[in-house]
Amino acid sequence: MRHDRFHGRVQGTGRQCAAPGCSEPGEFRAPGARAAGADGPGDYRWMCLEHVRQFNAGYDFFKGMTPEEIMAAQSPLAGWATETRAFRPTAGIDQAPRWNDFADPLDAIAQRAKARREDALHRQEAARRGIGPEERKAYETMGLGFDADRKALRARYSQLVRRFHPDRNGGDRAYEGRLQAVVEAYNLLRALPAFNA
Repeated sequence: MRHDRFHGRVQGTGRQCAAPGCSEPGEFRAPGARAAGADGPGDYRWMCLEHVRQFNAGYDFFKGMTPEEIMAAQSPLAGWATETRAFRPTAGIDQAPRWNDFADPLDAIAQRAKARREDALHRQEAARRGIGPEERKAYETMGLGFDADRKALRARYSQLVRRFHPDRNGGDRAYEGRLQAVVEAYNLLRALPAFNA
């Protein structure tokens, strides 16, 4: 099989032109009935030079698309819309290091890596104890360890409500979101068997 890369011709394939009634060799590939997609490369039809020129003259890539889909396909960013972890603006990192807190930038990076390791160990410990992600988040919101009992939960709840309640902050409602998160975390945790023993 010989390829003529400048003209898209593939000679010696042994295929006949797909145009009805044509006996010329099919040396040029054209899109078939099934387009390329997630389930594979799609179908192709092989045609002679004359028929592939006719096919190309009448081919409409945008056939069946809405105006919005056509605009999206013509965008210079088409095909680049999905972000892999490495190319996200945050590169998969929760937040940038606070460089001013460290004399050496490598210490900032090491601190972030240490925090990520500790978070992974925290998640493993939660999984070992049978604590799900929602309950783990509630523990974090309350600032409690996994070995906390009912008395520690109540004491911490009282402390956080006093800290975030608008009456304790001169009517400032800036902490209402934090207060709501504490109330929800408390209600979730107090229903767990670990705090009802």
